[in-house]
Amino acid sequence: MSRDLMPNRFTLGEAELPPRESQLIARRDNVLGASYRLQYRRPVHFVRGEGMWLYDPDGRGYLDFYNNVPSLGHCNPEVNAAIADQASRISANTRYLEPRLVDYAERLVATFPQELDRVVFTCTGSESNDLALRIARLASGGEGVIVSSHAYHGTSAATAMVSPNLGDAVKLSPAVRMVSLHGPAGVPDLQAGAFFEEQVRSAIADLNRRGIGVAALLIDTIFSSDGVWVDPPGFIAGGVKAVREAGGLLIADEVQPGFGRTGAHMWGFERHEIVPDLVTLGKPMGNGFPIGAVVGRKSPMDRFGATARYSNTFGGNTVGVAAADAVLTILHRDRVLQHALAMGERLKAGLERIAERHRGIRGIRNAGLFFGIDIGLDGTGEASRRAMALDMVNLMRDDGVLISTTGANEDTLKVRPPLICQAEHVDRFLQAMEGALQQAVAK
Repeated sequence: MSRDLMPNRFTLGEAELPPRESQLIARRDNVLGASYRLQYRRPVHFVRGEGMWLYDPDGRGYLDFYNNVPSLGHCNPEVNAAIADQASRISANTRYLEPRLVDYAERLVATFPQELDRVVFTCTGSESNDLALRIARLASGGEGVIVSSHAYHGTSAATAMVSPNLGDAVKLSPAVRMVSLHGPAGVPDLQAGAFFEEQVRSAIADLNRRGIGVAALLIDTIFSSDGVWVDPPGFIAGGVKAVREAGGLLIADEVQPGFGRTGAHMWGFERHEIVPDLVTLGKPMGNGFPIGAVVGRKSPMDRFGATARYSNTFGGNTVGVAAADAVLTILHRDRVLQHALAMGERLKAGLERIAERHRGIRGIRNAGLFFGIDIGLDGTGEASRRAMALDMVNLMRDDGVLISTTGANEDTLKVRPPLICQAEHVDRFLQAMEGALQQAVAK
């Protein structure tokens, strides 16, 4: 069944809105393309952001527990200063010699396993995944791409065709094969690795039989769009081995789990104790400034570079590099990974206490500050669980706390606050969560 990308979005006539917002919506509808959506049943209107907070025109603050893009908080002053300083000097591209580009590239690559020693810069995660697919197809000689059954990897033509999350109206490539995950399939954790490997091997066999071949296994290493399936660590290893035996590459999409989001590691793939062939990065790299990258092994990078051109005028520009360099400095200097791990533990403990006191939480999964919280009452079906989760998202929005949903049925709350959140922010979130759960259960 086709689903909207934002099922908790505003629908005209659904909510009574003040004239200021209703007039702005009317103006949007008269000028913006129909593909745009407003989130929440009562759209939020923001005029500024600071740290963990977004503010509406009346000065009301909303606690942001959803936006992973400003990884170090909204309008981080140190990142903004780096952007302004570089913009006041020069915004050059990668065709000119630029020491700061090389300095940052060396610093970035040093955070990866030693096998991953080359980087190419882009502007977005979509561009990164698009480029990684080109490299994998050239290096492998195959065309087939294996993805999880509800994956999202971008908005370009190539990445949309490997993103089943976008719905039935966006056609997948004939060279794409989808694999199920153990959690949504109801397979116990002890069998997760064998189940995943079996799915991947079946996909490989079908691709080879049809003469398509295997280019890559492309996975978001926290499986965020599938419902945040983080455990057990290492369950993807057998599938990775099978792809490599078939001549394909592993592409780790780190746009969401990367840059310390999981707390214990800089990169999500490290939880699984594997080393990818290519790793894709996106806008959290620059705290929201449009910069991304593909980090990879020398061999496929060299082969691609020798036979194909890739010139991206804005990718790797010096202003973006300045933003990214500031982010990396703050991550290391301020021990952000350790902080994210501690705040993740505090948040999980609080959620578990709420689950003990109230009905409606079916499961809690996390790695660091990335959570999937399954919602629904025992004995209820998919439609009821989905409605309850969406009610909670909108009740929390009305209480001034922002989250969203994920998973094929959209009955999992997706929680991923900026990595700078403090204990008081966690406690405020838990307060809003418990209140929304009580209201949703009673509805």
